[in-house]
Amino acid sequence: MRIAVYGSGAVGGYFGARLAAAGHDVTFIARGAHLEEIKKNGLRLSSINGDLVSRAPATDDPSSIGEVDLVLVGVKAWQVPAVAPLMRPLVGPATLVVPLQNGVETAVQLREVLGDGPVLGGLCRIMSVVDVTAPGHIVHTAAEPAVVFGELDRSASDRAERIRETFAAAGVAVRLSTDINTEIWRKFLLVEPWGAVGSASRVPIGTLRTAPESRRVLEHALSEVAALARANDAAIGADDAVQIMTRLDSLPDDGLPSMQRDITAGRPSELDAQVGAVVRLGARDGVAVPIHETIYGCLLPMELASRRPA
Repeated sequence: MRIAVYGSGAVGGYFGARLAAAGHDVTFIARGAHLEEIKKNGLRLSSINGDLVSRAPATDDPSSIGEVDLVLVGVKAWQVPAVAPLMRPLVGPATLVVPLQNGVETAVQLREVLGDGPVLGGLCRIMSVVDVTAPGHIVHTAAEPAVVFGELDRSASDRAERIRETFAAAGVAVRLSTDINTEIWRKFLLVEPWGAVGSASRVPIGTLRTAPESRRVLEHALSEVAALARANDAAIGADDAVQIMTRLDSLPDDGLPSMQRDITAGRPSELDAQVGAVVRLGARDGVAVPIHETIYGCLLPMELASRRPA
């Protein structure tokens, strides 16, 4: 299978390397020092599931690749609107596009540019980072990486099954869903409130969940996202928020979500794609989200500063 991995960092780099190791024709799309290191020495993966070095080709020019069978979208959610038009040369009549972002707007953004036909709904679960001291190096430290995807119209399709088989044969945990919208919102219910309240408080999850005052804020943020999910046709019930808090209570005390790590470091983050999305969709759907409005208003100046040219 011909596969283009658009965004070859902690997410795309991991799954792309596993697919390439299984014999698929993978091309990484990257940029900067990360791209140069991959081109020179390969993409190095250090993983609790086994290390490897992928010698798959890499480029910063999607038009040089041609049409592929599968595009894995591994860029940050806030980057999707900018890169979606650049994917057009990769997409032919039989191409499938699977986004792996945390946000709930990604599939819509891709469909607006690429059309409804090629775009599936998708998400992944992985705890990995790009080694900031060594470009071209992905470090997977915990949890079993997994991919979940499906048709946005809730149908079961042969084309989605072929992609599932491709991941499974590469040793990647994978699952097809006939309600990928609910799956996406359920993951968002975990990562977004934690990222929002964690970024505002600047403390790890162990402190956040044990201080009664911050725990209440986290629970209120969860309830806002759950109400918004239901307004967007996701099958989210009262038990889901309880289960999410149970998961948050089970995380290591020093756990930090990716958005909080980026904001704390002064890097561009997924603030707009996560907290901003809750505020936008809440206004559109008539769902009150005062916790998110406050957090977004407080964090936005820092986010804008992180994006100004040096």
